Amino acid sequence: MKIIIFGLGNFGMSLALSLTETGNEVVGIDKNMDKVNIVKDKIAHSICLDSTNELAYQALPIKQTDIAVVAIGENEGAAIITTAIIKKLTTGKVISRSLSPIHDTVLQAMGITSIVHPEQEAALKLTNKINLKNIVDSFKIDEKYSISEIKTPAEFVGKSILDLEIRSRYKLNIVTILRKKEKTNLIGNTTVIKEVIGIPSAETVIQDNDILVVFGSDDDISKICDKN
Repeated sequence: MKIIIFGLGNFGMSLALSLTETGNEVVGIDKNMDKVNIVKDKIAHSICLDSTNELAYQALPIKQTDIAVVAIGENEGAAIITTAIIKKLTTGKVISRSLSPIHDTVLQAMGITSIVHPEQEAALKLTNKINLKNIVDSFKIDEKYSISEIKTPAEFVGKSILDLEIRSRYKLNIVTILRKKEKTNLIGNTTVIKEVIGIPSAETVIQDNDILVVFGSDDDISKICDKN
């Protein structure tokens, strides 16, 4: 996809690099030339301009972009003005970072439905990791349900999903399994990566050090984490 990111602070820059690594064509925008120079060789295009100046958008492929992300995190006014200009100029999806409850209200009034709160979301994920010691990572679906990566309980090792009766006993669905695998690069160095095994079957046997990706209620995920 073609994605334009406005604001190359910590969040915007990390997002630009991550999206590039996953095969997207990313254009990074910031009014600070130093930030633009940091990513100029790492993403498709990086441009120094003031995103609050509507005339400056003539130099951007704004109408051809699939997604525009407003990642500005230092100036709420600039973030709101930038979002308003983008909303006016493109029919593509607009994702905007919010810095406050009032900012949320303004974005919603503009018709922005994709609003992100990086700091709050990062804090929530860290809270989950701290509270549930055996959770590796977690994605909230709503207030009650999550998709979580959990460490395999010792008593699961060597047993199949059918034997464990995960769904009936624990009220969870195993979406997939992450399994450690050694990988050797071109210069001969060996690293350990987590490989997705695909959709597990009832006969899939759980191995030591597997990471189970499960879907279920937060309460039920918490119960299985307590088994470690």
